Amino acid sequence: MPHPQAGPSAGTLPPAVREFLAARHYMILASLDPAGAPWNVVVWYRLEDDGSILVNSRDGRRWPANLRRDGRVAVAVMDESMPTRWVGATGEVAEIIDDQSIAQADIAALARRYDPPQDADPAIARFRTQRRVSFRIRLLDIHPSL
Repeated sequence: MPHPQAGPSAGTLPPAVREFLAARHYMILASLDPAGAPWNVVVWYRLEDDGSILVNSRDGRRWPANLRRDGRVAVAVMDESMPTRWVGATGEVAEIIDDQSIAQADIAALARRYDPPQDADPAIARFRTQRRVSFRIRLLDIHPSL
């Protein structure tokens, strides 16, 4: 499991990186399959006050299973309007949130962040029928190209 003292805190994220990650972009998250091969997905995310990244998924998918087994990740966040602006990082899972009231609140907040209002409520209703899991990821080594 992760080392609690590792990684940047809210105060150590460079302001430009914090501002960039707080904006609404999509994240490419790479986890490790059981044989060690990378598995990439595009996910919604939220920058937390402490500098960690929150992601959420339907439980049982391949990448959450990978994160449960091996919490090491690599992430990339790109500005869609200017692809040469991006932040890459390595990290590790700091917390797995199986509590359904919290995981459901997390996915509802992410749906409201990413979907237009007319689409968020139907998505949230669909998510309520699913078992969800949230992960807080501690960023360890950040490589911005801002």
